Amino acid sequence: MTTNLIADTATAAGAAARNDHVSALKFITCGSVDDGKSTLIGRLLVDSRAVLQDHLAGVQRGGEVDLALLTDGLSAEREQGITIDVAYRYFATEARKFIIGDAPGHEQYTRNMVTAASQADAAVVLVDATKLDWQNPRLALLPQTRRHSLLVHLLRVHSLVFAVNKLDAVADPALAFAHIRAALQQFAQDAGITVAATVPVSALKGWNVVDARPGWCGYEGSSLLQILELLPHTPADAHLPLAFPVQWVEKFSSSSDTRQGRRVFWGRVAAGGARVGAQVQVFPSGQRAAIAQVLDHARRPGGIQAGGSAGIVLDREVDVSRGDWIVAAPTPAAQAAEDDFDTPAEQPSWPGRRELGATVAWMDDEPLVAGRVYWALHGHRWVKAKLRRVVHRLDIHTLAEQDATQLEPNAIGHVELLLQESVPAAPFEKARVLGSMILVDTASHKTAGAVLVRT
Repeated sequence: MTTNLIADTATAAGAAARNDHVSALKFITCGSVDDGKSTLIGRLLVDSRAVLQDHLAGVQRGGEVDLALLTDGLSAEREQGITIDVAYRYFATEARKFIIGDAPGHEQYTRNMVTAASQADAAVVLVDATKLDWQNPRLALLPQTRRHSLLVHLLRVHSLVFAVNKLDAVADPALAFAHIRAALQQFAQDAGITVAATVPVSALKGWNVVDARPGWCGYEGSSLLQILELLPHTPADAHLPLAFPVQWVEKFSSSSDTRQGRRVFWGRVAAGGARVGAQVQVFPSGQRAAIAQVLDHARRPGGIQAGGSAGIVLDREVDVSRGDWIVAAPTPAAQAAEDDFDTPAEQPSWPGRRELGATVAWMDDEPLVAGRVYWALHGHRWVKAKLRRVVHRLDIHTLAEQDATQLEPNAIGHVELLLQESVPAAPFEKARVLGSMILVDTASHKTAGAVLVRT
């Protein structure tokens, strides 16, 4: 089931572009505590020859290499033998470059996992076979396996791979893999999650990690690394109207050229594309202009598509500040009036909204309750946000929506938000950047929740 899906999604254009830095695959490893995430990454690095000998010598315990220490960089992580923060590592094969994020498995560090997943193209969810009742055809998955899989799905991570680890430590690896894979498939089907692959691995011994081990556990497919080499990137929202959050305003007012604006607005294109001549509107002021220049990160002129950093110069002086948006100009609506006196209303490309229905992954130590006010960061714009009510809490065990009045730490639920000012928000399913924001506690300034706009 898995290799055919991967082969279908790997296009010839993507294969030709894998050797440049833009096409590097960003993926994370996640799952429950002690499922072997850090060890798996260490095995990938060692077997792909991405680790120098002197580095290997520095991560030995009892005369043997401890693969987990290659990613556990904090002193607290090495002392406790756990992953706390997200550790990033880089390596490359002949086919592709990779950026790995080792996400922590402890429930109290879910916020760090969410941060890593928000920028990932793929996720490898590890499942420890030794922790499950693998002899039972109706075995139950661990809560963190379900929680992390749901978060990956909610964050629109494009590809999800299940890696069933430690099968070398069970009495009947083939039976264990068959039962665990069936449980994972049923869970994914119930949750509406598309799975790119399910592969048996032994991170400790290196089986099916870099080199395939045909026939082991009755599996004849590709190794984990071979699967990762074929996974596609998260597609940019380039087909949508332009949406550009302004991050920095560069002034060069000493220029004597008044034929265009004398400021460059820098940021990353969130949706659509920026091109010279395009008619745009500033949000929230509503001022209109045309794009006179588009510069890339090296100040070279040329159009920039969604996901790329750009500098935009308008054809006239317009008041634009950090936090504003430059969006595509409104389009005329079809005239529905029967006479010639009514002017058809224009339809904004990204209308401003104050009332939002959203999915929240709650990260704060204090529960989320109705009436609380937070800072909300949308793009680079800060606005006050009030929680009107908690609509549902998602039960990660049954995937059912339960009535709730609050969300506890690390819970996922549906809420209604009221913003103090309008923002050009859109459903997360439509536009990844415009459909996401974070909530920040007004007193402690800690990130309290990740918000995905639903309606």
